[in-house]
Amino acid sequence: MRRTVVGATLVASCLVVAALAASSSGGAQSTAAALSPDIVGTAVAFDKTPPLSQMKQVKPSGVPDLDEEESDAASAPAPHGADGALQTQSPTGAMPAPLLTFEGPSNEDNFRIFGGRVNPPDPNGDVGPRNFVAMTNLTFAVYSKTGRTLLGPIDTGTLWQGFPIDDCTEPSGDPIVLYDEIDDRWILTQFTTRGLDIRNLPFYNCIAVSATSDPTGAYFRYAFKTEGKNFPDYPKYGLMPNGLFITTREFEHSTAGGNEILGIYGINRQQLVAGNPNTQFVRFDLNQPAYQVGDGILPADLDGSRLPPAGSPEYFVGSMDDDAGDHAPFDALNVFQANVNWTNPAAATFGFVKSVPIAEYNTIFPCAPTSRDCLPQPGITNPDQFLDVLSSRQRPLWRLQYRNFGTHETLVTNQSVEARPGVAGVRWWELRNPRNAVLHQEGTWAPNDGVNRWMGSVALDKQGNLAVGYSVVNATNVFPGIRYAGRLSGDPLGQLTQAEAVLQNGSGVQTTTNSRWGDYTSMSVDPKDGCTFWYMNEYYAHSGTPADPRPWQTRIGAFKFPGCT
Repeated sequence: MRRTVVGATLVASCLVVAALAASSSGGAQSTAAALSPDIVGTAVAFDKTPPLSQMKQVKPSGVPDLDEEESDAASAPAPHGADGALQTQSPTGAMPAPLLTFEGPSNEDNFRIFGGRVNPPDPNGDVGPRNFVAMTNLTFAVYSKTGRTLLGPIDTGTLWQGFPIDDCTEPSGDPIVLYDEIDDRWILTQFTTRGLDIRNLPFYNCIAVSATSDPTGAYFRYAFKTEGKNFPDYPKYGLMPNGLFITTREFEHSTAGGNEILGIYGINRQQLVAGNPNTQFVRFDLNQPAYQVGDGILPADLDGSRLPPAGSPEYFVGSMDDDAGDHAPFDALNVFQANVNWTNPAAATFGFVKSVPIAEYNTIFPCAPTSRDCLPQPGITNPDQFLDVLSSRQRPLWRLQYRNFGTHETLVTNQSVEARPGVAGVRWWELRNPRNAVLHQEGTWAPNDGVNRWMGSVALDKQGNLAVGYSVVNATNVFPGIRYAGRLSGDPLGQLTQAEAVLQNGSGVQTTTNSRWGDYTSMSVDPKDGCTFWYMNEYYAHSGTPADPRPWQTRIGAFKFPGCT
């Protein structure tokens, strides 16, 4: 939430990349030496809360002073080629209707708690055997799987009250919630932002882990310090058996406008869920050519009861576009790996593995007057009030789902693109054999109806059926709302054969001129059956007013494909 613009160029000083050689799978591999961690340490603070349901709600004095990320001036996009994976075949089936939907946290909750409102919401959540937990800027809530509210929405400061690192008690934003299927635990996170207001303060990744399977019960709380005074912007989390991994976009606030780097963190998951006050972590400082890491990479996040093969690394994926300003040599997904043995964390390594070529795609959307003023809304004529497509940030969107099917392993993710001239779509990918990743299938979902589809999240169920959820809008009659589409595992590759379904129609528009839309949404799969998809995104039920230009709401819904049991 609190962000400062920094230069987009990543200086290639930490890792010299060797010449790229063609791999057997048609990608490009690097023979460069892997990085060693620049930090090997433990949590700087730890405690345990009483049951969350018994903690008094914090009474904030007012809405936090949130510095919204500025927009770069829009530049004319390079001439685009046609999207090479654009789906032109019409779906032959129909997506299942929602099993249920219910309201999640809204900006009205921020007004009720803080006396003010924020933007963007960054809606995300995860599902467990009995609950769905949702987080937004700046609140969270716990629901039953029938949609009954069990806790909240309350501000994130309530979760962190009384913690030894007082910075964590401020509701700061960019939250992520994960359900740990391995140990039946909940993980709630946010970064700290106090150092953005007071120079020379450190920053932390704040992580709370439920002590039991009850998300309204007690939590173990941790703070992990970043490098120097680096602000860990845009933290994204992925959980694997031996680690909780974080990727961040970092810069030192005292030198804002200087170099931006990527921080890669690995945390000992077994110690974390056990409540070990000295939970180990390692950090890598990734500073490679800008085209290879873009504006962020995603760590793989485990779904399903079948764990990765013994000795597997953690996987990371980024994207690059040869039409963007980073001078990428071709369109590709870039794959990285981290290897961490917690008996000797100093020997951990992180490195680039290969670039996997993808079909031509266009991430530089024709936005104006700034790079965030992109997607028109019904009745809105001021381009300053168009919605942010976020495609030009050069990063895949939350999550990078990992699933082991026994016969093969998969990674799936997505990114917003300009699918047709002036129309946004969702490019989605499935990689297989992640140790030496190959592209199994990809597609761009953008039916030729003039509707913009963007801000997606994608996942596979236990049968290999795929579902992608996303935002929708156009200039005439589609208000900001939520839809989803998908494919069955045996359908033709690269095709979303199951026609689009509506999770929540919009009936209003956002009128703030900052154009921000939630930076990510979340598609998760129910661990109880491995079949039911749960999706959370934002929408507008009524239009903004001069007093309240951003009355966003969130909606949570579930659906599953017939035949999956």
